[in-house]
Amino acid sequence: QVQLVESGGGLVQPGGSLRLSCAASRSISSINVMRWYRQAPGKQRELVATITSGGGTNYASSIKGRFTISRDNAKNTVYLQMNSLKPEDTAVYYCNAKEVRLNREYNSWGQGTQVTVSS
Repeated sequence: QVQLVESGGGLVQPGGSLRLSCAASRSISSINVMRWYRQAPGKQRELVATITSGGGTNYASSIKGRFTISRDNAKNTVYLQMNSLKPEDTAVYYCNAKEVRLNREYNSWGQGTQVTVSS
């Protein structure tokens, strides 16, 4: 498994932007799928965005058009650029890595970074 550390969260006003980073302990070029999840208090964990090793992306309908997931293999880092933030985006955001190794699936999780959207 790979160790993941999220950063970049904080307090921002509605309409503002934040860029979250997920730093991995080793190369991410061979990791099949990397994802961003979020979880608000009292709610289930929600899949926000996905990026594959080939660069394909998918987004939750609630954020599509506002958020962009990307990866920089040279820096072992996955990003989530969040624009036009809304109060309902307030949550702890988690980075997840899914990799297949010797026909076994492994899931790695970061500790999360808090995003609060409020005036």
